[in-house]
Amino acid sequence: MGQTENKGGWRTNKWVRAAIPALLLHCSIGTVYCWSIFSQEIADHIGFTKGATEWAFSFAIFFLGMSAAFLGNIVEKDIHKSSLIAAICFAAGMAGTGFFIWYGGNHQHSLVSLIGIYISYGFIMGIGLGTGYLSPVKTLMLWFSDRKGLATGLAVAGFGAAKAIASPIMQSMLENLGDGGIYKMFIILAAVYFVMMFVGHLLLAKPADWHEPQGKDAKPSIMQVLRTRPIFNYVGIWLMFYINITCGLALISQEKMIVKCVGLAAFAGVISTVSAIFNAGGRLGFSSWADTMKDRNTIYKMIFILSIVSTVLVMLTQGIKNGEGNPLLIVLVLALIFIVNAGYGGGFSNVPTLLSDHYGMGSISAIHGITLSAWAFAGLTGNQVATFIVNHTGEWIDHDNVRMNPVGYQNVLYFTLALYVVALILCFVLVKPADTGKK
Repeated sequence: MGQTENKGGWRTNKWVRAAIPALLLHCSIGTVYCWSIFSQEIADHIGFTKGATEWAFSFAIFFLGMSAAFLGNIVEKDIHKSSLIAAICFAAGMAGTGFFIWYGGNHQHSLVSLIGIYISYGFIMGIGLGTGYLSPVKTLMLWFSDRKGLATGLAVAGFGAAKAIASPIMQSMLENLGDGGIYKMFIILAAVYFVMMFVGHLLLAKPADWHEPQGKDAKPSIMQVLRTRPIFNYVGIWLMFYINITCGLALISQEKMIVKCVGLAAFAGVISTVSAIFNAGGRLGFSSWADTMKDRNTIYKMIFILSIVSTVLVMLTQGIKNGEGNPLLIVLVLALIFIVNAGYGGGFSNVPTLLSDHYGMGSISAIHGITLSAWAFAGLTGNQVATFIVNHTGEWIDHDNVRMNPVGYQNVLYFTLALYVVALILCFVLVKPADTGKK
């Protein structure tokens, strides 16, 4: 993409103006996926059940998607304003969460602390997540116009890798900050992530030769853009994106207990880190690979086929139920976890580039933002449906002083398999090959 401005190398360097700030933003906001590291500590500190506090994470994902959907036009018009909003809201949400955890520690069972955490971690931080996620994406595709998948994959991989990077740091802070370490951690990280995101905000800039259309009539409405192709084409993209996230969250939410079921409790931390690496690797690998394909939707077909095959193998062998002590079944279960994580990540990184292939670059931030509403609704369904299946099917047993439901975890696969099949059908039936001449 044009680098015609000649005011010094760094000002026209696509890595400094797009890739590095994108990583600073996404490596910060991606730590939302570290929730499982400290959720039990929050519950214990404020005197509520883990189930009650879990809604904070669900709200964060919901408002991530909804803020992206409703603030997409702001991102489209002014990435400096949107990236600053992201930095302020994300840091303020973290700091607020720390404050209400501290308050809950001094006022056990107080609804004020629980609702305060919902508002801070869920709503305020959620706005920071949505605007921070969207802000660098279009800029990356403009700077890396010949390798759009590589560019978006790089940034979104930062979102996925954030968990692998931050989890051991957070665990160490919880262990070494002494009494009240849980709220101290949030206050410290709020300051650290604000600095990272603010630096990203200062560096982020579109290429000098790209000018956004100005005025009300300069740019068509979102619906006008979407109607340049059959509307069911977009419906298909939205649904397959929603299904991929729902299935990913359903399995990932039970990952820790599945690992314990197959006798790998001692390696749960290592496996969690490896799965996070697969998540990040899928974001970068699948999107880079898609750059070489005539139809970027082929990547989604591959993701769904791989997910279906690995799910069927574990279902037929009852791998989760019978895996302990059986190396072959353990390998199949781990393969399922890693493939689903990679496909989950790859689904995210390919959405903006797939949309740009179909609808052009003019309104891509707004269209991408609306599409992220699928993430919002998946955040409210994936975990909850999986939990419902586990709680209402199978049989709970005590295994090494841990309550688990191997048959229940196995039954979650029937749910994900059915959805993966639907998504694959949508790929072939509704989402037609893009007009690759549209940039």
